[in-house]
Amino acid sequence: MPTNLASAPFETARPMLMGLAYRMLGSYSDAEDVVQDVAVQWMKADHRTIDVPAAWLTTVCTRKALDVLKSAQRRREEYIGPWLPEPVHTQTPESSLLLAESVTTAFLLVLERLAPKERAAYLLHDVFAMSYKDIAACLESSEAGCRKLISRARANIAKTGTHYSTPLARQNELLAIFQSALETGSVEELAEHLADDVCMTSDGGGKVSALLRTLEGASEVLTFTRHILSSAWPKSELSVAQFNAAQTLIVRRNGLAESSVSFTFNEAGKVNHVFIMRNPEKMTALHQDAAHKPIS
Repeated sequence: MPTNLASAPFETARPMLMGLAYRMLGSYSDAEDVVQDVAVQWMKADHRTIDVPAAWLTTVCTRKALDVLKSAQRRREEYIGPWLPEPVHTQTPESSLLLAESVTTAFLLVLERLAPKERAAYLLHDVFAMSYKDIAACLESSEAGCRKLISRARANIAKTGTHYSTPLARQNELLAIFQSALETGSVEELAEHLADDVCMTSDGGGKVSALLRTLEGASEVLTFTRHILSSAWPKSELSVAQFNAAQTLIVRRNGLAESSVSFTFNEAGKVNHVFIMRNPEKMTALHQDAAHKPIS
């Protein structure tokens, strides 16, 4: 859309709208579609009747994302194997740890467990600093109702356990150890850095070979790494970049990304979950930036 006086408010809000839609949907491509629809609706609107463009744009974006989320949830019921959010590039350090944590793979999976309106209310308030009054107008609810939605969301999030921030150096250390295991087939060193209850989840979307269930326990994860991954990826090009606020191993073949691997850690700094993205439909966004700016 051409930048002009009419489109200026939308262009200013676009990064925040993308950040909101992505967190709502876990899909960068779906978020782009939602934000494009918001742009079209903005250009058709009578701007003289809109007192606060940012609030109007956020409301339209939230409602469209909720509509898309309903159909996405139906599709995920038929999804082949585990579903993981589409990776997005987050190389630039963020000013707020909360904003960084709100786009990690682990946290996006937690959001998947919330009811759609709980998810929307929680994100708008706790992540994007929107007032209860504005959230109530956005969700066509009361302030009291929104407070209950957010309270339930916080309680549900708390039940899933704590997600620990891990220093960059520690993340890179684990990636180097994991890469060594892939190249040599030796997993003894890797075993020392895995939690006993570590899990491994991969998303192939039924398009490529991937795990059809989440592996549970260090024994299963190490066996799969030694016998399957180390034989499948030895001749691939391996590099490290930051996706979803985590250092991530990118596996490329002939220059094309075909897998990504990232970790979450427990309080002791050991790996408690390994995420592997394999779905080729989710590879195209690996070079994209996600926006994480609070509403102004």
